[in-house]
Amino acid sequence: MLRLLSFAVFLATWWIAALLAGGQKLPPPPAVLTAIVTEATSGALFFNLGVTLARVAFAFTLAMTLGTAIGYLMGRMRLANRLGDPWLILLLNLPALVVIVLAYIWAGLTEVAAIAAIAINKLPTAVVTVREGTRALDAALDEMATVFAIPRWKAFRHVILPQLAPYIAAAARSGLSLVWKIVLVAELLGRPNGVGFEIGIAFQLFDIPLLLAYSLTFAAVVLAIETVLVQPFEARLSRWRPRAA
Repeated sequence: MLRLLSFAVFLATWWIAALLAGGQKLPPPPAVLTAIVTEATSGALFFNLGVTLARVAFAFTLAMTLGTAIGYLMGRMRLANRLGDPWLILLLNLPALVVIVLAYIWAGLTEVAAIAAIAINKLPTAVVTVREGTRALDAALDEMATVFAIPRWKAFRHVILPQLAPYIAAAARSGLSLVWKIVLVAELLGRPNGVGFEIGIAFQLFDIPLLLAYSLTFAAVVLAIETVLVQPFEARLSRWRPRAA
């Protein structure tokens, strides 16, 4: 109910702002809705959303897999942490735009370059979060696994992974929010399709209804994925932890 009320307030505020600013600068909701219906009817909206979501899925999976492995290694081994920390600091402070541009220069305007650039921008946040989670592991539980001679894989599965799960979930959630933004920049600069590409075309044509149509549709998809997939996944991984009274 509160979400519906919030949505109604958003629409009312938008409509009033459109009346004050004028339809040329800020189209009212009906104009944007017309653009959404037109793009959806032609199939362009669903195609570009699908392409963007596929890039997000590939880049996110790659970054989370590598980030979790590297973060765990750096949290467990002091030598790995000392060797990897300077690179981690560099990647954390390197602007996403620089990574994307360099990827396109070195690998060409290809799908591989786009996905790699998106994944590299997300990678350091996953590494840092998982590394801190690994450092926070309970040493007593490790000792217990050693005393009872639990095989390494079982110890990792039943002792270590449950402790890391909240950190992995946090890395996934923060990383996904970052990937949503970066993928649009990558598409804007070097891909012939996707939501970012369409927003760039709309900007060049000064077609504000089309720009808002793709932006708001993309935001709605992101919100739906966050509500339906990410939040339940995070709650499931953290269900073993005692709740505060």
